[in-house]
Formats: sequence, C-alpha cells, structure tokens
Amino acid sequence: MHITSLPAPHGIGDFGPAARAFADWCRAQHVSAWQVLPINPIGLGNSPYSGRSAFALEPLLASLEDLCSDGLLPKSALRAPAALRDGPVRFREVSRFKMPLLRAAYERFASKGGLRRAAFRRFCAEQSHWLDDWCEDQSGDPTEHAFVQYILHWQWMRLRSHAARRGVGFIGDVPIFVHADSTDVRMRPDLFRLNRRGGPTVVTGVPPDDYCPHGQLWGHPHYDWAAHRKENFRWWVDRFQRATTLFDAIRIDHFIGFVRLYEVSARAKTARRGVWRRTPGRAILNTLQDALGRLPFIAEDLGAVTPAVRRLRDDFHLPGMRIAQWGWYRDDSPDAPANHPVNSVCYPGTHDNDTVAGWYRSLPKDARRRFAAATGCRHAAGAPAAMVAACLQSPARLRIIPMQDLLGLGAAARMNRPGIPRGNWRWRLPKDAAPTFPPQPK
Repeated sequence: MHITSLPAPHGIGDFGPAARAFADWCRAQHVSAWQVLPINPIGLGNSPYSGRSAFALEPLLASLEDLCSDGLLPKSALRAPAALRDGPVRFREVSRFKMPLLRAAYERFASKGGLRRAAFRRFCAEQSHWLDDWCEDQSGDPTEHAFVQYILHWQWMRLRSHAARRGVGFIGDVPIFVHADSTDVRMRPDLFRLNRRGGPTVVTGVPPDDYCPHGQLWGHPHYDWAAHRKENFRWWVDRFQRATTLFDAIRIDHFIGFVRLYEVSARAKTARRGVWRRTPGRAILNTLQDALGRLPFIAEDLGAVTPAVRRLRDDFHLPGMRIAQWGWYRDDSPDAPANHPVNSVCYPGTHDNDTVAGWYRSLPKDARRRFAAATGCRHAAGAPAAMVAACLQSPARLRIIPMQDLLGLGAAARMNRPGIPRGNWRWRLPKDAAPTFPPQPK
C-alpha cells in the first residue's frame, strides 16, 4: 500500500500519525514488511514512476499534523476542506491546500532561527550533491525548498524508526528511469541522450503485447551510457546510497532494463516501432556492490524476460517476482504459488494489475477451473481471500499482499491501469477499515 493511500485527514496519505498507526496495525497482524511505491516528487499524470527527481521526496507527503506538533503550524491549519477528508486523492486540490501551509511552516521555522540550527545546516551539507540542484531547479526561494526536504526527511525517518521498533521494515521502489522534465535531466543533461534543445532524441517504452496492441510509450529519456561509464556510474551510486538510507530493501522497477532497454524515436506517437539496446547493467550492479556491500534489492523481472535477465538476477542472488494472478492460465505455470522458488517474492498482483476481485470476474473458464482446483474457491466473493491464502502458502521467501485484496475490493480500487494516462494513483484506504490478516475465505 502506497503512502498516499493512507486515510490521513488532508486529502492524501502522508508520513504522519496515520502512517504510524498503520505500522502499529502491521505489528498487530504479524506483518513484517510494508512495501510502498516511489516517494519521489510525482510527475506527469501524478505518477510516482515519472518522478521529477531521483533524490528528492514528494512535498505533498509532509504531515501537517507533525508540523503542528513541532510548533510550526497552528492547530487551525489542520482544518481541511470537507471534500478532502475522505475518498480518492484529488491531487490538484490537495496541492492548493497543503503547499501554502508548507510555506507558512517555513516562514515560522525561519523566524524562530531554524535556518541557523545545526541539524538543518548539517542536512543541507550532507545532501548537497542533489539538494543544491533540486533547490536551484525549483521556482521561488531555494532555502524554502531545502526546508521542505529537511522536514520530509526527518518525518520519514521518524516513521521508519517507529515501524522498526515494531518489527516492520520498509520496502521502497526505485524506477529505472527519470522523467524528461526532471531536475536530473535539466541539471545533468550530459548523462542523457538529448538534442541541442535539451529534448530527448529517443524515449522509453515497451513493445506491443496482448494487453497493449500499440505498446506503451513512457516517454522518459534514455541514458548516455558512455557518460555514465566515464564517471564510474557515480550518479547511480549516489541514487542507491540515498535509497538505502530511506528503505530496508528496494524493489528495482523494470529490472530487465539492466540487460536491455526498448527505445523509440522521440517523434513517435506509439511504441510500435522501436529497438532493444543493450545496457551496462552488470557493470552498474558490480559498482553498486562495491559501494554498498550486499545489495538489498528485489528484481522486478517482469515483461520481456530473457535468459540474460535471469542470469544477471541470479548472479547477484536477487529474488525475482512472481505474480500469482498469472499462475492459472496454463498447467504448471511458474507463477502458480505452489511453483514459486524460495528466492523470490510472491504477489497476488502489483499496482499495475487489477485487484483479485476484479481479476476473477474476467477470468476464462479454464483458468477458473485451475484456480478452483488449487484453492477450493468457486465463487467470486471468496476469490480474494482464497488468493491470499494460496500466496501465504508459497515457498517464496516473502509474500506481499496488496491492501485492496485484504479488503476484497473490486476493480474500482485498482491503483493503476497501464497505458491509460489519467485517473490513476488515487485509491485511498476507507476510514476505519481494519482487515484481519489473513482474511478468511467465504
């Protein structure tokens, strides 16, 4: 469950009391890991996978309640418009409400001499390798943007410490790409394949498949690998060092990109015509291993997986992912929970899949038959709990269950629909929803 999906009172989940309460729920239910989506500044379509920085944190995730407790906002600031108190995230309205309050908190912090505090000055110095670029790239007062990142950093660390004391670790998510409109591209154009005007010459995507006949055109710029080699992958080391200070483990999104990436002309309207290019993923992982030691990574080895992808994953002893929803379309599928290898992570589905309840309603008869044979479930109402029970019996070292499936929610609670650019990333946990873990099949 992503942070934004928490039922915080200001229109969007944040790093404050609701997140700490959810960590308490995890402990009570004997859940040891909480996986989130990227927490970088959101980009096009409010997507956390089109981040405006590979290093900064999303300002909307700041907790107003914690700022109030720290004396930086009055209690009156906590009165959110009624439309924001429940229901899906309304990103534009949330931004209009929260961003002026973050500015007010900054002004209060500065008036109390906070800019001279050792902790603030130390944060700015230690994070200067990315923070200076981020602040310079934003409109307005650079020091205000540094303050927001300082507040976000310490609120996150407070949440992470709270969860750790309850035996709950965080699994983060690092997208392999950054957006064309990101600080990284604007401030380090030498690391990307850009034209003279600063636009990408080729962009990212995936070729056509059964789900998207025209492919998916993501639009991120591709890396200039020669430039990254020349600086010994310093940008990648900095990026993952930052991530490992924030999370206990990290899911690498689009892991196949460490072997090859699909590129399409920046002028293309679809991803139908593109080419695969080799990437120096092995050299990057070797460099990261030298810098970080053991790599606490989960490889999102989904999509066009080749033997080379499997070799790279296994050579670095990284667990891959298994999607149980895909395990019933043929006999002896490697995605069926009973067939998962130990060094893997089992999911009923990811943020890109339908919920189990929605998935079951579109399941072909032969797949329903296999699902019933394995789980005993023959009715839609029992599918989510039956799927969760099957996943909990997987031999995989870790089982990650989407909160929507614990609640048995239908397709309306789906987090993302790949290839559809609007209306995603909005689901929030209903107030007072407290599922038991694991749920019992009906």
